[in-house]
Amino acid sequence: ECCVIQCVSSTEELRKHSWSGIPREVRPITWRLLSGYLPANKERRELVLKRKREEYFGFIEQYYHSRTDEHYKDTYRQIHIDIPRTNPLIPLFQQPAVQEVFERILFIWAIRHPASGYVQGINDLVTPFFVVFLSEFVTEDMENFEVAALPLETQRNIEADSFWCMSKLLDGIQDNYTFAQPGIQNKVKALEELVSRIDEDVHNHFKKYEVEYLQFAFRWMNNLLMRELPLRCTIRLWDTYQAEAEGFSHFHLYVCAAFLIEWRKEILSMVDFQGLLMLLQNLPTIHWGNEEVGLLLAEAYRLKYMFADAPSHYKR
Repeated sequence: ECCVIQCVSSTEELRKHSWSGIPREVRPITWRLLSGYLPANKERRELVLKRKREEYFGFIEQYYHSRTDEHYKDTYRQIHIDIPRTNPLIPLFQQPAVQEVFERILFIWAIRHPASGYVQGINDLVTPFFVVFLSEFVTEDMENFEVAALPLETQRNIEADSFWCMSKLLDGIQDNYTFAQPGIQNKVKALEELVSRIDEDVHNHFKKYEVEYLQFAFRWMNNLLMRELPLRCTIRLWDTYQAEAEGFSHFHLYVCAAFLIEWRKEILSMVDFQGLLMLLQNLPTIHWGNEEVGLLLAEAYRLKYMFADAPSHYKR
């Protein structure tokens, strides 16, 4: 653990430093701290990690065999179908060893959270944690790294830590995934309301061509923009989400608004429903990196300041 973590005396200070991006080499420990998985108290860290990792593998022993039971086999089948579709273009995620890790994590989460169970979209949320915790052990080409070559204990630790950090994240947005996904319905409505206030032209353009926000923004909320951005950008985005209070729920809304307005010119030049939807479902972010994400976050912060935190005279 480098001096950054040593010097930072409080979680509050850590959040402040992390908002504008976390250096790769301290990202794993920082994410564990920011998610609330690791205690701020240094003396207790080792013990907590050991206990939580054992607890996770206790769940596996207790529950994982039940994936073939009548009661759970549909859940398991859905997870099994979704896993190969998670990051289909990255060889790392096509490895059987990695797919099995994801299956275990998602199955255990689902049966421990019966209010929502497993919902498509949750599978994406394991990915950033898995990649960040793997990065502690892999310096070279991560996307092609053979995970099975790592010591078994290392593989197990990455799996358990990914499970707990994903669980912490989902605790804050579980209403996104309960029956009928009310959290997402509400967030898409809130996005529409926000866009109507910050960019009437775009809003009216959608109205004119009968584009419903749900048609493109459901996925933005359900998968936290992961399907719209390269993985490296999601990881950078999550540095800030974990540093920001209610980052994955409240702040994400402003990021989505800023993201939409980013494509304003392209949106306004499309003059048919089909073209608009094609654009919105395939936004050209493939070359994006830290700089673009940084600008997006700055704009989201500005919007949040103007429309959420500001006195009412700012609000139209």
